Amino acid sequence: MDMPIPNPAILARKPELIDRLRQVMPDDAIISDPVATRAYECDALTAYKCPPLLAVLPANTQEVSDVLRICHDMGVPVVPRGSGTSLAGGALPTEDSVILGVARLSDVLETDYDNRFIRVQSGRTNLSVTGAVEEQGFFYAPDPSSQLACAIAGNIAMNSGGAHCLKYGVTTNNLMGVTMVLMDGQVLQLGGAYLDAEGYDLLGLICGSEGQLGVVTEATLRILPKPEGARPVLIGFDNNEVAGACVSDIIKAGVLPVAIEFMDRPCIRACEAFAKAGYPDCEALLIVEVEGSDAEIDEQLGTIIEIARTHNPVELRESQSADESAKIWLGRKSAFGAMGQINDYMCLDGTIPVSQLPFVLRRIAQMSEEFGLDVANVFHAGDGNMHPLILFDANKPGDLELCEEFGAEILKLCVEVGGCLTGEHGVGVEKRDLMLDQYAPADLEIQMAVKDVFDPKWLLNPAKVFPLATSDTRRIAAE
Repeated sequence: MDMPIPNPAILARKPELIDRLRQVMPDDAIISDPVATRAYECDALTAYKCPPLLAVLPANTQEVSDVLRICHDMGVPVVPRGSGTSLAGGALPTEDSVILGVARLSDVLETDYDNRFIRVQSGRTNLSVTGAVEEQGFFYAPDPSSQLACAIAGNIAMNSGGAHCLKYGVTTNNLMGVTMVLMDGQVLQLGGAYLDAEGYDLLGLICGSEGQLGVVTEATLRILPKPEGARPVLIGFDNNEVAGACVSDIIKAGVLPVAIEFMDRPCIRACEAFAKAGYPDCEALLIVEVEGSDAEIDEQLGTIIEIARTHNPVELRESQSADESAKIWLGRKSAFGAMGQINDYMCLDGTIPVSQLPFVLRRIAQMSEEFGLDVANVFHAGDGNMHPLILFDANKPGDLELCEEFGAEILKLCVEVGGCLTGEHGVGVEKRDLMLDQYAPADLEIQMAVKDVFDPKWLLNPAKVFPLATSDTRRIAAE
């Protein structure tokens, strides 16, 4: 993975940078020791590592503004970081960059149950947002698998989703407003605690911009009343394509489950060994959950079960209790940890039309044989957000490169069938060089022109999203 060559002039000015930062931040918020900065050398895409010049941990919007203003004046690149759970290298630093971590921005600032919103600092973890309102019967809908650890800042940067996004949408559908600091230190307020903002939808532009336009320090989020009840059904099949066809038929029938999750045999076996969830040993497994009143749940599950039976499932198990429901979900929520116990893997994130699931699953299986690498599939089947896990041996020379080549072919396949390179993990560095497989040069030029407006010096996360050769002239001109 190519990254820009560090600027020696910036490296030489490290002492001056530290001195200026100490004027606006406490000493314990500045991490400059080379050993200590290794904690920030990568995110969850651990295949690529590089310690930053230094890391800073501001505690409020003003400190973020001060840090960015100083780095802007000195021409130092800044890489925003939430909790470091990005699987696309979105928080991968360069040797001459400053990591700006938002972990200390973790407070709840305001809750309004009548108007159904909560305002939090952006370093607060996803799950703790629901934790702050659940006693009043509310919840925050987006639920990435990493929700215990991932920060709202990262969710906004990558427009994260989760298992329940089929019904409730992803982060952009639940984000009402942000406080954002531009690279020059200017503080903006976008959107707010009301249905629609005046003027251009800049909030929609910020969500999913991968920390390239500004640093979000506060977020106003939509909270929802908890549903009366929810119940999953577990459906096993002896064929991946048949499972994919079942998903497509459920969507065609007009039923709107809160979630449809897919797991194949390698993932099922790993999850069962790890979580003891009572999964059947079959080729493919669907977890379909609906919610509402008892009557609504019975009606929806009746339709789903009827559709499933037309595909001859080898197992059909409707939850009969809260404990059974928790157990069904336990395995799925444990999937990534379970796979990590048995193999090195790279988790991809391509999105496809639901109708293309059977074909794409068949092609992935064929490519697995061609590349000689196993694949475990676990993904949000309802909205076509796929997460193939390519298994490889990190200690075997050439295996990582082979894995990357295989992953690129899967993502190209997603684009070919009418999908896109990413659903919720972002582009980062992982998919950066594939952007020209989805966009024409003119399209990328327009996207980069937007960044020019917000960050003319190209100092915010400058080596991400756009192929380096495409962004070279802008980045070099800014140095």
